[in-house]
Formats: sequence, structure tokens, C-alpha cells
Amino acid sequence: MEHNNSQSASYAAAGVDITAGYKAVELMKTHIARTRNLGCLDDVGGFGGCFGLPIAGMEEPVLVSGTDGVGTKLKLAILMDRHDTIGIDAVAMCVNDIICVGAKPLFFLDYIACGKNVPEKIAEIVGGVAEGCVQSGAALIGGETAEHPGLMPVEDYDLAGFAVGIVDKKKILDKTRMAEGDAVIALASSGIHSNGFSLIRKVFHIDENPAEIYRPCDALGGKTIAETLLTPTKIYVKSVLALLETVDVKGISHITGGGFYENIPRSIPDGLCAKIDRSAVKVLPIFDLIAKTGNIPERDMFNTYNMGVGMTIVVPAAQVQTALDILTAHGEDAYVIGTIVKSDEEKVILE
Repeated sequence: MEHNNSQSASYAAAGVDITAGYKAVELMKTHIARTRNLGCLDDVGGFGGCFGLPIAGMEEPVLVSGTDGVGTKLKLAILMDRHDTIGIDAVAMCVNDIICVGAKPLFFLDYIACGKNVPEKIAEIVGGVAEGCVQSGAALIGGETAEHPGLMPVEDYDLAGFAVGIVDKKKILDKTRMAEGDAVIALASSGIHSNGFSLIRKVFHIDENPAEIYRPCDALGGKTIAETLLTPTKIYVKSVLALLETVDVKGISHITGGGFYENIPRSIPDGLCAKIDRSAVKVLPIFDLIAKTGNIPERDMFNTYNMGVGMTIVVPAAQVQTALDILTAHGEDAYVIGTIVKSDEEKVILE
């Protein structure tokens, strides 16, 4: 799209350079092209993104939506001046949520607010968004980049996203089908993912002394704290979709803010409880380092972070091995961490 006649020196003098916006769009188009799928009906740049619904074979198609951001993990990306992976986090936080319903992601839209539109930086951010879309099978069909001079410092930006998926109504996961004796399977996380960074910044004094996070750390196998913290959120969509084709999945929880204690109960019906074997949880070294450095009680850690478990899936005990085989074949580190028991008090117990 040509914008040869669209420019405003007055608006630019006020802090908004619309020509920078046009350049950013041109730079991001190659990234967006990677995400196109059969549902895409037009190119980006119009007033609305159009997407054809793949409803063949569905009796009652249901759209499932999710929106989220990446929280203060952005401060770390800004501090490190590395912007190519934070978009993966934005996509992951949305698509990992809607897969918990049993829905397949269709498309994604992003929203970037920035103090100053630097086209190359914006394109780098969108490149990460596009990578997340490729990993989840969603098309990036639109978005918005808003320049906010006077409201945000020139180097700052915020990133949020919105995903839509689809599922046949009869295949929406129904937690009321869960039963005593079902198994709880863990899918390993890639690290912190995208929550709890305000506490992390406090623990490691990142705002006051950021130099420390760039030193190699023995507890992290020689990696720096910075690169470990910025590791993108793992996207579980394709492996879980493969699992849903074969295994009778009773419930799925995306372990984000609130950790085990807030998220696992969301997929557990009244009268039942997920009894988690604490010793079975493969806690990643970064979480041990956070707890030790900040003197944080284990209960608080499990109520804030994923602790190495990015997603839990409840399946019948008789199908555990089949589930593990499928998940492993799709690149997941999957293992059993608990079982479903009767309880009228708690919905999750760690012991």
C-alpha cells in the first residue's frame, strides 16, 4: 500500500510520526506472511481482518477467545534491548489459554503501544508475534501500533494480544466428567514464562543494579540470569491438539499467574481434588535460585510461578501411557505428577 501523500509535519512535531508507522508495517509484512493459512481472505492493512471459518465436519462450531499481555517481562526485554522473542510470549499466553477449552487457534491480533515508533523495533516485536503464530498454527490477520508521546517514555512499549479459536460444541472439555483415580500429567515449561516478573525484579534488584543479571550463573549451568528470564513461553497447542484426537482428556490447566494453587483448581469440578506429588515435580533451577535469593517460602513459589510445569492435563489412568507417548512424540517432557481424589474442601493439594 502506497502512502506517498500521507504525512503531517505538525503531527510529527507533536511526537507522532505516521510515516514511521507506514515503514513499520512494510517491514513486518514478511513476518506476517509466514503465518498465513487457508482461512486468510485478505492482506493486512484494511480496516478489519477477514478470516473464513473452517467448519466442515462440525455440528455446532463454537468460537473461543482469549486475550492477554506479557506483564513486566517487557521491562527485561527493554533493558536488554532484545525484542525478537517477547511476541512469542504474547501469543503463548492467549493460545495456551484457549487450548484448555479444547479449541484450535485460528487467528491472532496484536496491540503495541509505544513511546516512540521505531520501525525496526516494531518489526522485530511483530517478528516474535509471527513466530508464536507459526508455532500455534494461528494466522496474524491484523493489529495496531499506537504511538503515545508524553504518556510513555520513548524507549518503552507495551504488548498485548487477542486470539480466537474454534471447537465443535460436543468436544468442549467438560470437567464434570472427571473422576476419582484419573491421572494428572505435567507438561514441562521452558522457564518462567510470562508472569511473576515484578517479584523477580525485586529479588534480583534488577531496577537498581541490572549488571548482575548479565553475569554467568553456576546455578543456571553457566547461563546468565537475563537470558534465562527472557526465554519465551512454551506453546503447547500442536501437542495438545494431537492428544485430543486420541485420548479422553478430562481437563487442562495453563499454569500462569497464581501458579498451581490458582490455576489447577480452575479445571477441577466440585467434590474432587488434584493431589500433586511434590517430589515428582521437576522444578527448574531458575525457580530454586529465585526462592534462595529472595528467601521466598515454597508455598509462595507454587502460588506465583509454574515451577517447571507449564500445563497440567487430566486423563483416565488407563490412558496415561498412550497420552505420554503422544506428548513425547510431539516434543514435550510429559510425566505424571498426581491423581484425582475426592475432596469437598480443597481442589489442589501438594504433598
